[in-house]
Amino acid sequence: MLTVNKVLNSNNLRIKNVTGIRNITKKAKNVRNVDYQYMQRSKVPTMHFQKSLPRLPIPELNNTQDRYLKALKPLLTNEQYSAAVKRTNSFVANEGKELQTKLVAKDKANKHTSYISDYWFDLYLRDRAPLPINYNPLLVFQNDTRPAYNAQLLRATNLLVSAVRFMLSLREQILDPEVYHMQPKKSNTSLFRTVTGLLPESLSWYGAYLFKAFPLDMSQFDGLFNATRLPLLNKDKIYKDPTCNHVVVQKNGNFYIFDVLDSDGNILSPSDFLGNLSKIINDNSPKPTHPLGILTTQNRNEWAKQRKHLEETGNHEVLRKIDSAIFNLVLDDFVIEDNKHRILTQFLHADGLNRWFDKSFSMIVTKDGVSGINFEHSWGDGVAVLRFFQDIYAETTTNPFVNPDTKPSNNSITVKKLEFNIDDKSKSFVEKAKMEYKDWCDSLSIDYILYEGLTKGACKKFKVSPDCIMQLAFQAAYHLINGKFVGTYESCSTSAFKHGRTETMRPCTDKTKEFCEILHSNKTSHQELRSIMQECSSYHSELVKQAAMGQGFDRHMFALMKIAEDNNMPRPELYDSYEYKFLNKSILSTSTLSAPSVLAGGFGPVAKEGFGIAYSAFPDKLGAAVASYRAHNNSTQFVEALHKSFVDITKILSG
Repeated sequence: MLTVNKVLNSNNLRIKNVTGIRNITKKAKNVRNVDYQYMQRSKVPTMHFQKSLPRLPIPELNNTQDRYLKALKPLLTNEQYSAAVKRTNSFVANEGKELQTKLVAKDKANKHTSYISDYWFDLYLRDRAPLPINYNPLLVFQNDTRPAYNAQLLRATNLLVSAVRFMLSLREQILDPEVYHMQPKKSNTSLFRTVTGLLPESLSWYGAYLFKAFPLDMSQFDGLFNATRLPLLNKDKIYKDPTCNHVVVQKNGNFYIFDVLDSDGNILSPSDFLGNLSKIINDNSPKPTHPLGILTTQNRNEWAKQRKHLEETGNHEVLRKIDSAIFNLVLDDFVIEDNKHRILTQFLHADGLNRWFDKSFSMIVTKDGVSGINFEHSWGDGVAVLRFFQDIYAETTTNPFVNPDTKPSNNSITVKKLEFNIDDKSKSFVEKAKMEYKDWCDSLSIDYILYEGLTKGACKKFKVSPDCIMQLAFQAAYHLINGKFVGTYESCSTSAFKHGRTETMRPCTDKTKEFCEILHSNKTSHQELRSIMQECSSYHSELVKQAAMGQGFDRHMFALMKIAEDNNMPRPELYDSYEYKFLNKSILSTSTLSAPSVLAGGFGPVAKEGFGIAYSAFPDKLGAAVASYRAHNNSTQFVEALHKSFVDITKILSG
C-alpha cells in the first residue's frame, strides 16, 4: 500500500508540475498581452462593495398612503378624490396592515436581495407582449468625430474589440466598481481606492461613505453577456452560459458566429477581429427568404410555441449558438444620412428581418457607421447598459485598436454561417410574423425635438431643476392639446441599494397642474408663473430624492399586492379601483439617460393611448424623442405643443 501511495503521489506531482508549466506559459502569454486583454485593471475588485450595500428600505405604510393620495389628487375630480381617500384609508386600516407585516417578514428572511427584485423579474418575464417597441429601448452613440472611423467595418471592429475587453475585465472582476462620487476631486482618487480596497467586503461600503462616495449595485452586470431571454409558455426565462467565447453576427438576415478568444482564453488581435468581420461583410450569401429573426417580434406565447417547433425540427443546437453568444452584433445594410427619424426607427424596431430581440443586447452598426444598442429589459435597467455604453464609446473614440490603415489578418478566421432547417410550418410562421410586424411598425408615429433656446446650464443658472423643466413642459404640452392631466411615469434608479431596480417618480403634481392651468388661461403675469415654477422645481426635486432613496410608493404598493397573491389572500379592492388603474395607465411614460456619449435614446409607448418620451437636458439644448400610435395620438402634434411649452417656459424664466 505504501508503494502504491508513493507511485500515486509521484504521478500526482508529475501532473501538478506539467499543469504548473502550462499555467506559467499561459500566464506569460497573458502578461505580454495584459494591457490589451483588459479594458480596466481595478485594484478594487468589481463586486467588492456588493456585500455591504445598504438594503432597499420598505416604506412605512402611512407614508405610502400619503404619497399615493398626493399623486392622485391632480388627476381626479373632487368626488373621485373623496372616494379614493375613503378606499385608501380603509385599505391601510385593514388588509394593508397585515400585508405590510408579511412583506417585512419576507424581507427579513431574504437579506441577500431586495423586497422588489424577484417580483420585478417575474413581472417582466410573465408579460406576453412582444419585446420590440413595448420593452426594448434604444441608445445610439455619438458618431466618431473622425469620419474615416465611422466606416462600418472599422466602427464595428473597434466596438467589438472594446466590448470584449470590457467583458473580460468583468469576468476577471477587475472592472472598476460603479461608484457615484458626490465630490469626485476628493473621492475619485488612488487614496479612496487604497483605503476601501483594504477594507473587508462587509465594511467596504461604509468606508466609501466616509469619502462621500456611494457604490452602486452591480448585480445586473452579470446579465450583459452570454445571455438571452428564452420564450416559454406563460413565463419566459433568462438563459446564461458564461463559458462560451463566441459572438453572433447578423447581416442581411443571416447569422454568423466566430470565437473572439483563443484556446487559452486570450482575446484575438485587432487584425484578427478585422479579418473575421471583413469575411462576414464581404460574404455574398443571399438574404434568406424566411429570416427567423422576425419571430422574436411576436407575442411571447406565440413565439414560445414556434421556437419549440423549430427545436423539434432539428434547430436546437443552432438556436443554442445564438442564445449562448457573448452578444449579438448587427451589421445593417441601411444608411442613416444624418436623418434622426431614421435613427429612431432603425434602432427601436427596424423591419425585424435582421434582428434577434431576445438577446441581452444587440450592437447595431449601419452601413454608414451609425452605431447603438437595442437591449432586452427584463434582466436589467439602464445602469449597467449605460456604464458599458460609455466605457466602450470612450475607448473607441480616443484609443481605438483598429485604424484605416490596419490590414485584416487571415490567421484566426473561424467564421461559421449558421444554417437552419426550415419546414413549411416554420415558413408560415415567418410569413405571418413579417406581415403583422410591418403593420405594427407602420402604426407607430415617431418624432423628436431639439430645442436650443434653453440648456441644462441655463436651468441651473435660473435655479430650477433641468429635469423638472422637461417634465413641466411635457405636462404643459399634453394639457395644451387635451385640456386634462393623466398618469405620468418617470423612471428613477434605486441602484444605491442591494438589488435595487427602479422606482416611479410621479411628476404630475398639484403644482404642475396649477402652473399649466394658469399658463393656458393667459390671466397671470410671468412673475407669478415664475414663482409657481420655483415651487414645482422644489417639490419635483424632493420627489426625485424620495424615489432614489427607495421612498416612493409604487413599488411598495405593487409588492403588497404580490404578497396578497403569494398568501392566497383576497385581492384588495384598492387595486381594482378606478383611481389606481387610472394612475397606473402611463399615458406619459418618460425616462432620461443623459451622457456625452449618447446621441439619441428612445422607447415605445406603454399604453395604446399614450406617449413614450425619452429625453435629455444637454449642455447646449433640450431634446426629446416621442413615440405614439397614430390611431390615438400624433407625435408631431405633441412635439409642436412641446416646442410652444419650451418657448413659454423660457420666456417666464428669462423674465
